[in-house]
Amino acid sequence: MAPTPAVAQEPTVPQGPRVVREPAAAAESVSVTAAPDWTPPLSTRGRWIVDADGERFKLRSGNWHGASGTWNGSGSADEDANHHAGENSGRMPLGLDRAPMAEIIAGFQELGINSIRLPFSNEMIHDSRPVTDDSVAANPSLRGKTPLQVYDVVVRELTAAGLAVILNNHTNTTRWCCGVDGNERWNASQSTSTWENDWLFMARRYKDNERVVGADLYNEVRRNVWDDPNWGLGDNHDWFAASQRVGDRILTEANPDLLIIVEGINWTGIPVDGFAHERPTLEPVRRLSHTLVDSGKLMYSAHFYDYTGPNHSGATGTGETSDPRYRDLSPAELIDVLNRRAFFVTAEQDQHFTAPVWISEFGIGGRDETGVRQRAWFESFVDHLIRTDADFAYWPLVGWHEDRKGNGWALLHWDSAGNRMGLYDGDDWRAAAWTRLIGVQGRTGRVAPVTQWSMLSPDHGDFVQSRRMRALPDWDSGARKAVCPDGRRLLGLSHTGSRGLCTDVSAGALWDPAGGHQVVVDERHVRPGQDWASGYTKLQCADGQFLIGYSVRGAAVSAALCAAAPSGRLGTIGRTVWFDRGDNRGSAPKGGDFAQGHYKGQCADDEYAAGIAYTGRVGSARPDALYCRRLG
Repeated sequence: MAPTPAVAQEPTVPQGPRVVREPAAAAESVSVTAAPDWTPPLSTRGRWIVDADGERFKLRSGNWHGASGTWNGSGSADEDANHHAGENSGRMPLGLDRAPMAEIIAGFQELGINSIRLPFSNEMIHDSRPVTDDSVAANPSLRGKTPLQVYDVVVRELTAAGLAVILNNHTNTTRWCCGVDGNERWNASQSTSTWENDWLFMARRYKDNERVVGADLYNEVRRNVWDDPNWGLGDNHDWFAASQRVGDRILTEANPDLLIIVEGINWTGIPVDGFAHERPTLEPVRRLSHTLVDSGKLMYSAHFYDYTGPNHSGATGTGETSDPRYRDLSPAELIDVLNRRAFFVTAEQDQHFTAPVWISEFGIGGRDETGVRQRAWFESFVDHLIRTDADFAYWPLVGWHEDRKGNGWALLHWDSAGNRMGLYDGDDWRAAAWTRLIGVQGRTGRVAPVTQWSMLSPDHGDFVQSRRMRALPDWDSGARKAVCPDGRRLLGLSHTGSRGLCTDVSAGALWDPAGGHQVVVDERHVRPGQDWASGYTKLQCADGQFLIGYSVRGAAVSAALCAAAPSGRLGTIGRTVWFDRGDNRGSAPKGGDFAQGHYKGQCADDEYAAGIAYTGRVGSARPDALYCRRLG
């Protein structure tokens, strides 16, 4: 979410016709309807989001904030002056005191968006206090409802109008961002179990509304006073592990249709010159990416504003460093940083991390923003969104104004009398850029299914991503187990680090449920005269079976997990791929570096892994070779 930056001077650039609305009669029911042009649920194919018909669905979104809180944290929360920019949301999406919900939603549709990122706080979920009558003056049928009940109505009416809704857990507490405010992490002001249970509650609550399409897990994970968040250390601050776990729980226990959206890390380090500090965003995804139990449900997200920077917190005064802000970069420098921090996830195909990236927040001040660099940044950023055909969500959609003055960041503003000030009133310089962005054609039509590549990372515990195996008893108690998602096979393994690579390349789904699985802990399936790794211990699948997983104890191999394929799908001619002294992944391996800093072995695209060989030395039984056989 974006605080209001300082304003510099530059002439305004009028764009488009001015529209002035008279105050509307108070009402709640939504009369606006949109002919559905997409079929839920949504899923992903490589870097694209698609609907149930396989048609590309580009998220042209906006943020309707307020339910996550606007209170600044001091003084009475009842006083408007103690809320961000004086805009008191009343613990609900902003503007319901000033305009009927139908008018607000109609304004969204006029802007050309097709989806709403709808923030909420964990505190809002449990807040049993009814909203005040004044806070719903333009929507009197909301009187007496709790904030969550109002949120229910908003979700219902947005989706009834044909818009997709993405639930966004924005904060723990109903308080505005962004410093040390108790909302730094998913578990900053509450336990991780509370956070997970709240997500299951919300996912189940809207399960029957098929136009609720996504779960945006947490907003702007960042440092508190003493500790940084991390990506993969396995502790209580591990955002990778927390998002991986709750994403799987949502899909398996609450709603398998939702997109699972993971934002990168917003800030680490101490914002003082001479101390390490940065905005990692999605860079950690290159070395460690998520693998959910359901293919085609993972998305990543990132935020960019002109007043922040790759190493700048965005602060002015306390917390400000001498690092450049994004608005200080040249267009070429900006593109380089954006690609490195986020857009590589969509740009690089056939990688373990390839997925859609949703720029779920970007924005800038409107009429009163006259800064040359600020405006230039916005134009350059919009150009990059267009260039990359990116999914996006503007921050924010709704704001307040009085006599056409106010916070100014929103695309639509209402005054206390219900008069609307819109983006296309003729005096908002952003209108041309927005029109260019919202109107660009981009890719349309059907997106063909793509090859799936994904990591297994049992770094700190089980990483069983197969629904079938999750439903069965523990197949190697006490070991850390890793299993590919159903429909994929193991194709790569690292010598150290316990990482694996899964795919469905060349073969699609191979596992025959009728054939079951087998846990292999010895050499019973190695035929006489066919020792493919002499002097090494070999865990080999039976003929007609292929590797879908493995287990480790410490760094040592414990067992191989094999699954049966339909007759004729697997060949028996094989070769040994050694990776004990260097990488052995072919000349142009797909899937990416799934175990950075470790030797890796990988079968060819037209092969399957049928065995693992390792040395028998106690405490050092690391995998040294894969037995790769040709597909049938």
